[in-house]
Amino acid sequence: MDTPSSHSLFTHIASRELFRVPKRPRMDGFVSGFNETGLLAVQHNAQHTIPLSLSFCKTSKFGHILAVSDEEGYVTLFDTRRKFPVTSNFEENSEKVKICDWVSHHNAVFDTCWNKEDTQILTASGDQTIKLWDVQEQKCLGLLTGHTGSVKSMCSHPTNSDIIVSGSRDGSFRIWDLRCKSTAKSRCGEVSICSMGGVKGAHISSQARRTRRGRAASMSITSVLCLKDQVSIATAGAVDSVLKFWDTRNLKSTVTQTSPSPQSTEKSAISPDASNIVSGSSDGNAYVWKVDKPLEDPTILKSHDGEVTAVDWCSSEIGKLATCSDDFTVRTWNKNSYVSSTQCASAIRRRVMAIPSIECKMLLNNGKRYSKTNEDAFLPYDALHPITSPTPITPPKMNISEGNQLSSGLDLNASSEKTPESALKSPSSVLNPPSSLKRTIRDYFLASSRTL
Repeated sequence: MDTPSSHSLFTHIASRELFRVPKRPRMDGFVSGFNETGLLAVQHNAQHTIPLSLSFCKTSKFGHILAVSDEEGYVTLFDTRRKFPVTSNFEENSEKVKICDWVSHHNAVFDTCWNKEDTQILTASGDQTIKLWDVQEQKCLGLLTGHTGSVKSMCSHPTNSDIIVSGSRDGSFRIWDLRCKSTAKSRCGEVSICSMGGVKGAHISSQARRTRRGRAASMSITSVLCLKDQVSIATAGAVDSVLKFWDTRNLKSTVTQTSPSPQSTEKSAISPDASNIVSGSSDGNAYVWKVDKPLEDPTILKSHDGEVTAVDWCSSEIGKLATCSDDFTVRTWNKNSYVSSTQCASAIRRRVMAIPSIECKMLLNNGKRYSKTNEDAFLPYDALHPITSPTPITPPKMNISEGNQLSSGLDLNASSEKTPESALKSPSSVLNPPSSLKRTIRDYFLASSRTL
């Protein structure tokens, strides 16, 4: 039986309880999914063609525009803001949302790269060249020559749009400066731009057999990326999935390398907020992983009837992405996130306690409730309720147990202040390092002389 003192204590506490907040679901109940929002056919002159690359514009103004290149050498621009019913004719949809198209190469175009605030676009082709285009005029501004194999991938410098890095099937990657134009012109009158450097045989396998001429067999570079530390480049090999990091200040050797998978993988892309990674697959599906939960099963995007060859995220709409496939189609997807109605047993429960009546009257302006207007909603509380008491009000201290911790790893006891140390734990630290820290890719790896 409770003693009179303990009974009065609990009665006093209960009397100060204004109301109870309903249980709040934990992050374990957070569910995300993707809905297909668009289906487009890639065709020219009523003939279907296989799309090979996708690229959303990078600026918020034109972020809804999607560039699609194909094996016939065309570049087509689509407006992805239009949405159509699932049962609609996807060939007719394509004509309705098509902005323009033009023949950029007389060969397959494997990659596209927006540049100069989306006023220009670069195209990488199987004809071993890269072309720079004025999008509005659809006019070639420059021809980048130097590769001896199909150009598979390109990427622009994060802060200098005149610097471009490309990777080729000839096993090399090259660095270009679009300002360095020569006086020579191509047969079509296009201005030539020569490479300013690079590495030949960047992905030569040490286990490769020697040819009769004594040359080591080189491996195709399928993807290149300029990291946001402004000096580092990442390149990916095709056959053994080797990923190498290079410092452009010294290209004689790699900083480090790794082999995340023994099998070749298709092209993948990380979301603008660095929370998800999407990758295409030969099984006709695209897979979306959470960066902070790599061991969880990915979300599967099912609809394509052929190998998914390219993917890309929209930078202006979080959760929007596009996929293309050997089935001659391009599909757009939007992420839907919601909190499950199923509540966990360990969900957080909180009580809202009333403060003593004397202090309450002071806050309520001598016992009269204050009616806020719409304009008052933007004013701080102190401006509406000035407190003149010399004795400050001390809110009751709340102790949060260790069990009340969100499943995403957010500690309720941790300070919300952003420090350089906390920033380094973010998934996007390598892609976008804090401005207060001058780091390069070397800082993320231990110095080692051995080959991984």
